[in-house]
Amino acid sequence: MKIGIIGTGYVGLPTGVGMAELGNDVICIDREQSKIDALRAGKITLYEDGLEELFQKNMKAGRIKFTTSMKEGIENADLVIIAVGTPPHPVTHEADMKYIHAAATELAEHLNGYTVVATKSTVPVGTGDVVEQLIQKKNPHANFDVVSLPEFLREGFAVHDFFNPDRIVVGANTEKARELIKELYKPFDGKTQMLFVNRRSSETIKYASNAFLAIKIHYINEMANFCEKSGADISEVARGMGLDSRIGSRFLNPGPGYGGSCFPKDTMAMSYMARQNGVDMTLINAAIAGNLERKKQMADRILNAVKDIKDPRIAVLGLAFKDGTDDCRESPAMDIVGELLRQNAKVVAYDPKAMPTAKQLLGDKIEYASDMYAAVQGADVLAILTEWSEFKNLDLGKVSALMRNKNIIDCRNMIDPKQAMMNHFIFKGIGR
Repeated sequence: MKIGIIGTGYVGLPTGVGMAELGNDVICIDREQSKIDALRAGKITLYEDGLEELFQKNMKAGRIKFTTSMKEGIENADLVIIAVGTPPHPVTHEADMKYIHAAATELAEHLNGYTVVATKSTVPVGTGDVVEQLIQKKNPHANFDVVSLPEFLREGFAVHDFFNPDRIVVGANTEKARELIKELYKPFDGKTQMLFVNRRSSETIKYASNAFLAIKIHYINEMANFCEKSGADISEVARGMGLDSRIGSRFLNPGPGYGGSCFPKDTMAMSYMARQNGVDMTLINAAIAGNLERKKQMADRILNAVKDIKDPRIAVLGLAFKDGTDDCRESPAMDIVGELLRQNAKVVAYDPKAMPTAKQLLGDKIEYASDMYAAVQGADVLAILTEWSEFKNLDLGKVSALMRNKNIIDCRNMIDPKQAMMNHFIFKGIGR
């Protein structure tokens, strides 16, 4: 199948590489010339575990190409996937649809023969109708269908999730479009469930799923606060809860709050859509407010550890919003660092993958360490903010010798409290 993908970000690029690996001919389209030049030269433009190897393999095989020309990417395509950003509006927090609308309008004039146009970006309910209208207006003679094809790729695990989907949701209003999508996903026959629903239901499923998971994270963080006051251990509580098949163990890891490009944006968009439809989403609104407060609570814990120290030096491990990615969008770690800076704290940070991204956002407001031991040199408190696996292997004896004052605020429960105390640290984890 010939596929055109509009957008080469954290959804578009893994999707394009994955589709190429399945044997399709893929052309990825992006307006940013420097990004396309880098990709054409064989340089990956974002970090995802396992992505670069597949990218290089399919580049060499000629199954994936990159262009800034909408015409080149669309005119021969059987399927066009829109994977551009839908960032939150700065005032209303609704999904900003300007990139979706621009893509739909521009692609319309290049449609040639029957084409399915799929929205893979997370979009408000009814977007498929708008995209359909925009294409028809621009090209009244176009032969096409619009489907909703929501992505469920976890950042850091996008390659794994592409090839091991727990479900494929398709919002299609015609049988012809359904048949084309069935053919696209034929390699997954018998491996996962494909759910065909109407377009508006499909658009709602993605928001409903992300909002539910955000609520689950907020809930376990509230339970962690309770455990700290009551003497219970949140790790034991979460384990006991997770054994209930109705609850499940995933997303029961307490921490500094949810973040990334999806949960904050999608909960706010869902809340906005609910208000527009006269529906009161009390749980989602509570999760949004609680998540903002959570990050302030974590910053306060770090600052309280050094409140009696003059000109404290704070070592931060982790800047990405989660392990396995270099994405710092809505990262709790970055928000916490921002709060520390507002309190005039001196911060030195290390992240295995996200420091170039963080530098674009923070510039020289913080110091950047070459490794995790360089970060803790002379520090008065160590704050662990992202759950990179290498942080579990910290040599606490070495860390103790390097730090000026021995304080650890472990916001991800990566460190064994007993080991920390054996090395003379004042230690505080989450929910213990």
